[in-house]
Amino acid sequence: MKSYLKHYIDGAWVDSEGGERHEVIDPSTEQPVSEITLGTQADVDKAVAAAKKAFASYSQTSVDERIALLGRVIEEYKARMPDLAAATSEEMGAPIGFATMAQAPAGLGYFLGTLKALQEFSFSEQVGKNRVVHEPLGVVAMITPWNWPLNQICAKVAPALAAGDTMILKPSEEAPGCAMILAEILDKAGVPAGVFNLVNGDGPGVGAALSKHKHVDMVSFTGSTRAGIAVAQAAAATVKRVHQELGGKAPNLVLEGADLATVLPPTVQGVLANSGQSCIAPTRLLVHRSQAGEATQIVKSIMGAVTVDAASVMGAHIGPVVNKAQYEKIQGLIQSAIDEGATLVTGGMGRPDGRNAGFFIKPTVFADVTPEMRIYREETFGPVATITTYDDGDQAIEMANDTDYGLSATISGDPAAAAKIAPKLRAGLVTINAWSGGGGTPFGGYKQSGNGREGGKYGLADFMELKTIVGEPA
Repeated sequence: MKSYLKHYIDGAWVDSEGGERHEVIDPSTEQPVSEITLGTQADVDKAVAAAKKAFASYSQTSVDERIALLGRVIEEYKARMPDLAAATSEEMGAPIGFATMAQAPAGLGYFLGTLKALQEFSFSEQVGKNRVVHEPLGVVAMITPWNWPLNQICAKVAPALAAGDTMILKPSEEAPGCAMILAEILDKAGVPAGVFNLVNGDGPGVGAALSKHKHVDMVSFTGSTRAGIAVAQAAAATVKRVHQELGGKAPNLVLEGADLATVLPPTVQGVLANSGQSCIAPTRLLVHRSQAGEATQIVKSIMGAVTVDAASVMGAHIGPVVNKAQYEKIQGLIQSAIDEGATLVTGGMGRPDGRNAGFFIKPTVFADVTPEMRIYREETFGPVATITTYDDGDQAIEMANDTDYGLSATISGDPAAAAKIAPKLRAGLVTINAWSGGGGTPFGGYKQSGNGREGGKYGLADFMELKTIVGEPA
């Protein structure tokens, strides 16, 4: 079992002041795989003080200096890719092949995209006789999730480094190993002491302490809407910036007359990738009534062909979901759909055959799902798809938007027809015959899916302040 019992504060690995040991469970085996120390208020205070002190000098570094620093981080990151993939696979259950090909490279992608954005960013703009400038924001607290751990950590750390901010990261206690390796990467790349700090912990402890801390200027949070509300409430007393990417319940609007055998496989893949643990997974299929039977059979064949296996096994299978609580939540939603009258097409309750341990979910499809059902409205975060019928295009758009969330939406069908519908969907990301976003583009949601954006120049700007200067000499 790997031990990550120290925090990284002010450029050094230090013992916690009163923290408790926490075991991280391998979701494939239900056995401990690593251990961390859950931090305390004293640990948070020490990290914030280090970040505040470092801001005075780091905020004054030149763009060229920060470009060089990001370049060194990228090279060190590349060298540690196998370690990052292994830690992610062991702790949150991504199959090692998927962790190697998708999870670890996702974090690198944010550093590469941020470097390009920094090289091209305009920090100053003349507005009449006045000048508007982008400046470092200050001390940033970062609270990140377990489902795409490197992706979400690097989506925050990279623009903060580029902007001239200092930071304290609290990674998920479910998947902290890759964050600890990233701290080693940043240290070796020469990130100055105090610029990046890492304090392990849980949400009610370290997360709440960071959110309310008076010397934190911004809190950037990715996670559930419920937790995001708690972060915003804790941050409100100090009027700090709150930057959030929260939950989703993405529709997959299948256009009437679409060639289902062609357009459904790439979009249904979004329900399966990462065992369904993606906030943009297009789980709500909306299908014209005339094609419901055909769509059901195609989705059944896609989901039914998927194999489920341990994260340590190389292959094109899906792994377990992250922990017992998530497993039980998904089981509860599957049971609720059965109880509320949905038609179980494939999958269902319990583990796949031959699995007596591990948090494995059967790839599941429900037909005849109505908007009143829990499984239609609540974020499942597992390999479960639902099929709901519509009668005309206007109804389909209304159903797609009938959700508290607005992170993403998918359209399956003729691209030209889909392009006319895309502006009518209330979501921060709309994909056509695909399910994931594009590099360098802004990522974030409408409604209860959050506020603020990550990615490229948009994410860089969100980690900076705007200042207007009046009266400068010509």
